[in-house]
Amino acid sequence: MWMRATCSLDFNSLVATPFIFMLRPRSGWQQWIGREEYLLTPCVSVVEFTDSFGNLCQRLVAPAGHFAIRTSFDVQTAEASDIAPGAHFVEVPDLPEETLPFLLPSRFCESDRCTQLAASIVAGHLAGYDQCSAIADYVRQTIEYTPGAGQLIVSACEVNQRSQAVCRDMAHLGIACCRALSIPARMVVGYLENLQPMDMHAWFEAYVGGRWYTFDPTQSDMQGARVIVAYGRDAADVAIYTQFGDLIELLQMTVTMERIDPPAC
Repeated sequence: MWMRATCSLDFNSLVATPFIFMLRPRSGWQQWIGREEYLLTPCVSVVEFTDSFGNLCQRLVAPAGHFAIRTSFDVQTAEASDIAPGAHFVEVPDLPEETLPFLLPSRFCESDRCTQLAASIVAGHLAGYDQCSAIADYVRQTIEYTPGAGQLIVSACEVNQRSQAVCRDMAHLGIACCRALSIPARMVVGYLENLQPMDMHAWFEAYVGGRWYTFDPTQSDMQGARVIVAYGRDAADVAIYTQFGDLIELLQMTVTMERIDPPAC
């Protein structure tokens, strides 16, 4: 199926401000980018690079005053994320090298402090996919998904002490618990069809059964198309924009995602 995803950002700055944006999805085995539009107002020079996780990053200096970014993408993707109950746990010596960084504790995913919690959550569950599913269920059932409640990024251990959280912080807890069980887990940022309220979204993937699978503690099932923009160890790696300086204000952010007809061949 084909989806059109858009993101618009409007800023106002008192001075010229350096930025790094992470707004361009890449084609991969889970998605194909058929059309892309990336507009800057006013037009400025941009340098693009690929970070260590394969994400496309745009580096620029926004001028003083109003600055806007408009992105639009037509993406071919699945109607729902794959599920695989019973998919086996992959022993650490058998893991692909590229998954190993996602086994380690990171800034917001203190997996070394979540060993007992993770063990209690997955008791009685088959090692692998079923453990990851139990972790996502635990986060969903104990923490209320509350969009707009997360102005400050909190770590996995901090969010486990709260009753409400945003998608980003709920993903942190899921990731930390998976890593505590020696299951590689990574944060994903992108778009989710029919998310309410519509915004950029975060979830996590875990490596079991020889591939990455999607887990989303904010959703009761895996229905809905997803468009992936960035992967990372935690939120520090996948910010859609990073500004260097505090004399700038985000005036507005608008995100949309809708089904479209397939393009003509």
